[in-house]
Amino acid sequence: MAVADRPRPFRQPITVMTALRSPRQLSREVLAGMVTTLALVPEVISFSIVAGVDPMVSLVASIVLALAMSILGGRPGVVTAAAGSVALVIAPLVHEHGVQYVLPTVLLAGVIQVVFGLAGLARLMRFIPRSVMIGFVNALGVLIFMAQVPHVLNVPWLAYALFALTFAIIFILPRFTKVVPSPLVAIVVVTAIAIIAGLAVPNVSDEGPLTGKLPGFTPFLFPVNVETFQLILPTALSVAFVGLMETLLTAKLVDDITDTPSHKGRESWALGVSNILAGFYGGIAGCAMIGQTVLNVKTGQARTRISTVVAGVFLLALVTGLSSIMGQIPMVALAAVMMVVAVTTVDWHSVRPSTLKRMPLPETLVMGVTVAVVVFTGNLAYGVLVGVVLAMVLFARRVAHVISVDRKLADDGESVRYDVVGPLFFGSSNDLVEHFAYADDPESVTIDLSRAQIWDASTVAALDSIETKYGDHGATVAIEGLDERSTGFHRRLSGHLGS
Repeated sequence: MAVADRPRPFRQPITVMTALRSPRQLSREVLAGMVTTLALVPEVISFSIVAGVDPMVSLVASIVLALAMSILGGRPGVVTAAAGSVALVIAPLVHEHGVQYVLPTVLLAGVIQVVFGLAGLARLMRFIPRSVMIGFVNALGVLIFMAQVPHVLNVPWLAYALFALTFAIIFILPRFTKVVPSPLVAIVVVTAIAIIAGLAVPNVSDEGPLTGKLPGFTPFLFPVNVETFQLILPTALSVAFVGLMETLLTAKLVDDITDTPSHKGRESWALGVSNILAGFYGGIAGCAMIGQTVLNVKTGQARTRISTVVAGVFLLALVTGLSSIMGQIPMVALAAVMMVVAVTTVDWHSVRPSTLKRMPLPETLVMGVTVAVVVFTGNLAYGVLVGVVLAMVLFARRVAHVISVDRKLADDGESVRYDVVGPLFFGSSNDLVEHFAYADDPESVTIDLSRAQIWDASTVAALDSIETKYGDHGATVAIEGLDERSTGFHRRLSGHLGS
């Protein structure tokens, strides 16, 4: 087996039981979950405003999503909550037709995700190239950083002092101890200073009202008929696939960070079930929160489901009993934490001049376009889709030019042989007909495909066209050397593709 074909070696994952038996790892999981929750709250609130729903609705949905995915999901460590990508997709429906259509949309999106996962379609993730994945990660870092900038502009000068203090604690504390995550210590210290000193700086409560009361089950306020289904279907499809794409890409990112495998199919159907539960109790859908996941796994060093369970439970405690304290957390403290996460998220090696010189230009172009589309649209899913399509087009273009056709005329001039080398598909076979000298060749023509393969109907149609052109000149064509698969493919389609 070639080295390139060998499966990637993975570390043995740390299990929940292993973490429970290790006080060090258990404390790491708990603290990582807590700091992740603190970074989660302001984003969920701001996303709820974008979607046009009550902030408490998004917070409660996030609790349901975090706890359900902790139990059902296929990738430990991924933080799932009401995300911005879903809010952007569902917002037009809410603004145009009302919040009552959110529930059926979320339920239908959840069913689509369950079917996607059970059908094994998560395997399609293998077709996302490395250049797109790197572009996705780099764009993620840019988006996270840009999202924090408004929180540190046009604020009182005392806020900048708290902002600087947060950075100082984050970077200096690890030199003395790593038992407690420095971001958590920074948030607690800065919040305590703001409360005790009575500093008038922007805080979490400024992002939206925190009533401390759970909204309960989502009421059925929509008409159950065909018109409702037709109305919500486009939005439900968008919610389902945007959520799946971000969740599966995040799971793959965590695979790379932790060197451990995950079950993408399980992650897909679990997301669907979790969204259905969140729709009934909470009201809005969600997906993986990429920035918070990186904070949980990379900064907090969490490796098991314990961290996300703690995140869900801690968020529940904050929303209910501790909402008044949560509302007083300065936004600049959370912004500083997420800016550090953003900087550490970017794959700086990929943009070094020495790396860019070695990388093929198409790979760099795909990465750059992915980043540009994500930053321009603010939607990670759009960037990934454009990047994948561009990568496919550039790959097809490169492969189309690797075929070669060698013409060998017999010594007696009575026959000619063409040796075709390379993969034959729509990109390369459309030009295949131009490599033959129809008018100059003798009546016996052999096309040797022993070093070529037929991959699609376009190639069969091209070979039929070559035979037809030679027939018009009174010549016969013999095709030989095909492997068993190509022979069966050619035999099944040849002569049945029309003109």
